[in-house]
Amino acid sequence: MKKLILILALTFSSVIFSQDRFEKIDQYLNYLYENNKFMGSLCIREGENVIFNKAYGFSDVENKIAADRLTKYKIGSISKTFTAVMIMQLIEENKLRLESKLIKFFPKVKNAEIISIADLLYQRTGIPDFVNHDSITSEELRTPDIKTTVYQKIAKYDSRFSPGNQFEYSNSNYFLLGGIIEKITKKSFAENLEERIVKKADLKNTYYKSSATDSQNKESYSYFYDNEWKLFPEWKNDLAFSSGGIISTPADLTRFIHALFNDKLLKPKSVEMMTELKDGYGMALFQFPFGDRKFFGHNGKIENFNSTMGYNPNEKLSVSLISNGSNYSLNDMMIGILSIYYKLPFPFPSFEKISPELITKYSGTYISSEIPLKLTVFEKDNELMAQATGQSSFPLTLRDEKTFIFAAAGIEIDFGDNTLILKQGGMKFNFSKE
Repeated sequence: MKKLILILALTFSSVIFSQDRFEKIDQYLNYLYENNKFMGSLCIREGENVIFNKAYGFSDVENKIAADRLTKYKIGSISKTFTAVMIMQLIEENKLRLESKLIKFFPKVKNAEIISIADLLYQRTGIPDFVNHDSITSEELRTPDIKTTVYQKIAKYDSRFSPGNQFEYSNSNYFLLGGIIEKITKKSFAENLEERIVKKADLKNTYYKSSATDSQNKESYSYFYDNEWKLFPEWKNDLAFSSGGIISTPADLTRFIHALFNDKLLKPKSVEMMTELKDGYGMALFQFPFGDRKFFGHNGKIENFNSTMGYNPNEKLSVSLISNGSNYSLNDMMIGILSIYYKLPFPFPSFEKISPELITKYSGTYISSEIPLKLTVFEKDNELMAQATGQSSFPLTLRDEKTFIFAAAGIEIDFGDNTLILKQGGMKFNFSKE
């Protein structure tokens, strides 16, 4: 199946639509919104030019405040990329070194004498994640200085492994990096963000604050769907701090990452170091493949906000999607958006439930004389899944009673009586049920 997926990018590159692609992206996101799957905002930027920027749904459902292109959202862990940039700026200014040890700033943290700034940036410290390792108590939330409370909490943890030996994602690492920025500069994280990134990249709606959401200031709440959009409880923003507390817009995020990769925030050598991946993670940057294209960026989640930011250096294309209400996979949304942008065939997903009868009818193991793969079709959580020999399973989205798709790889499966046809990249492969 891996070989089939690689063929996808080569074959579909020549396919075109008569319909304008941006019109179709707009229709797609409206379709998701109208089916109660999505509220939020998307921005696409080619070089310096914004070519798509639109919001869907409400920033404040109770007061019926509609979201627009200036609506600001919490971006969660995309904040880590901002934090990493500021740390690299301090290194360029010779105020810090990648080899500097944590003990200079937070001596009570376990292994602080051997944990380096590089270990923190690359998430290789062994420090447990204070967000997921244990819960923040009500008493801790009531403390007047939550940041200090979190620092003390982190200092009590035992190390999970020897620093530098392996990757493990931990919000604690970037919380500590925010504290290091404040200790070195003698300025708040918010001030550093404004001076070091917002002004340099000419961002319009990006900041950090401790106070609660204010929808009258075009700040959005987040929501979950339960027969209607319901308000998700808000966290105290200092609990996220430099690991996840920044507020921004998709337009600003695309401007930020374009500025980063075009030497407006850091020297090229520093950006190169940030994009050097260790166990799949750089300095607050992941690599996202889309066909044969590669994007650098980061995802974020806080409360019920979900966000993603990506940049394709070869094409100077930056894209950011932020959801303040999602009842559908953000990854699947991005697959749809990029498929349409690159003029690949992308049928809108059907939100009709697959009947138990169809699941029973199509489940089983299928073999083909044309390719050396078995394809197992099975039920999971009332959905239809498929898995090829030696590959990861993937969901099948209903198009009609006989046709299912997996958009991420451009796969279409047409079922017959104890048969199926797998279509991908202009090829067809016939399978029969064992």
